[in-house]
Amino acid sequence: MYDVIVIGGGPAGLNAAMLLGRSRRKVVVFDSGKPRNRWAKHMNGFLGSDGMNPRELIKRGREELKRYGVEVFEKLIVTATYSKGEFVLNDDEGTVYKSKKLLLATGLTDYLPEIDGVEEYYGKSVHHCQYCDGWESQDKAIAVYGKDRNGIGQSLAMKTWSQDITLFTDGTNKLTKTDLDLLERNEVKLCIDKIARLEGEEGMLQRIILANGQARQQQAMFFSTGSKQHCDLGEQLGCEFTSKGVIKTRRQQHSNIPGLFVAGDAARDMQLVIVAAAEGARAGVAINIELQNEERK
Repeated sequence: MYDVIVIGGGPAGLNAAMLLGRSRRKVVVFDSGKPRNRWAKHMNGFLGSDGMNPRELIKRGREELKRYGVEVFEKLIVTATYSKGEFVLNDDEGTVYKSKKLLLATGLTDYLPEIDGVEEYYGKSVHHCQYCDGWESQDKAIAVYGKDRNGIGQSLAMKTWSQDITLFTDGTNKLTKTDLDLLERNEVKLCIDKIARLEGEEGMLQRIILANGQARQQQAMFFSTGSKQHCDLGEQLGCEFTSKGVIKTRRQQHSNIPGLFVAGDAARDMQLVIVAAAEGARAGVAINIELQNEERK
């Protein structure tokens, strides 16, 4: 029986585990080894660690946890149940784990644009977050990918980083006259043709090849295609979700399930590494206080 089980070994999970370990709690962290930003070579916007490889942050975090006796297992948790103040989890090998409290820090998985060759460029010159990678793409010829009307907001937002912005709707044409007027006023170019593939060298985008054979010279792409929960454990446990598909949290990262907390991208729309770490810290403190209250005579 653990005091706390943390599922997800990213910044949110590790930061929570550190504070819980420092609070002398018996803690274990489970991590599948597939973080959302595993394609990225640099982690930006994190004070004191700006530009660091995200894998280096995880490596350092795991090392720091050892001094507090926190275990980290690279195992996949596949089922989770809650009954009478106890969480029961099973990994993919059938091993059972139990805890008084549970923290889900499982993150999200992005829907990549369905374009031939996109994986080669993802994390290098194709990105989903302008705050993470906009600086590195400043003043470049930037493509924004979003079918139907989904790329309007991001294409306008990218004007902060470059004046050369083109919205690609990949064969869809559902923009209204109001949309078109807004894009024209803000000097955002538009391409509604179907995309065939991306071309470039060593992960750096150079051109977008359209289905009609035309080539558009582009140096970076940002996409707006949405994301999903990295796993279905929140659904298994009966968590409430927002309209955007993230788990609804209350004060101090509580979910609607007693003893179940959620931190990081799985719980919030502000999906930055530094925010995830902060939410993990807040969850760690809240969990320890809840345990203290339950232990107090």
